[in-house]
Amino acid sequence: MKNINFTENFFAGRIARVLLVSGLAFMIGCTSVSPVPETVIYKSGLNQVHLEKDPDSVSNSHPASLTQSEVGALLRGVRVWKPRNLIHRLYTGESERTRGFRNEEVKILAPALSNALELAAPDQRVYFHLSHVTEYGEEETTSGWISLRGHLLYLSLSEIHDRHSPGAEITKYDRVLPNVPEQAPSFSVIFEPEEYVAETRSGWRLFAPDQREELQIRYREALDALTKSPKS
Repeated sequence: MKNINFTENFFAGRIARVLLVSGLAFMIGCTSVSPVPETVIYKSGLNQVHLEKDPDSVSNSHPASLTQSEVGALLRGVRVWKPRNLIHRLYTGESERTRGFRNEEVKILAPALSNALELAAPDQRVYFHLSHVTEYGEEETTSGWISLRGHLLYLSLSEIHDRHSPGAEITKYDRVLPNVPEQAPSFSVIFEPEEYVAETRSGWRLFAPDQREELQIRYREALDALTKSPKS
């Protein structure tokens, strides 16, 4: 009788563990799946820009008109840096801020985002993804979303020049890589001039490993200042 009870308890425990793992996998799958692309605006290789349902808002100010040069000016104002702990900052100071979007990236994104905002509906947002292979055989990606609500431009980033192992077509990459330091997965982001930033938000979503950095920019005021500035 004891052997029968032990067997029953053993199988019951295994079933419970299977159900628990299955439930967690289902929850992770549901939370990590991105919205389905509704309209492809631009696609070249792994680079893409498309419209998708905005899960956070149904009151975006779309369609909206922003020229390529205006979008480019806003993208050039984004700055990113790697956060450092207190001890690191005491010895080396704060991390250097660098541009979030390089010239070649702005050249791709500016016309595509301008077109996407003009075609977007109030319940849609614009998703963009940039990817290329580095000289070390890694894949470097930048991904995020953009939308307009009233006088604010919402820019969210989940990756910014994030270096990781290459994708499925690994045969075209060098398998023997040099000793390249790993890039920290976390990052901070701001828009300059900072006085035009209405709010910043930072964090990770439940069961999702991706970081989410959001900037809310008073974009019309920023554009007025940038276009009047001799440096711009």
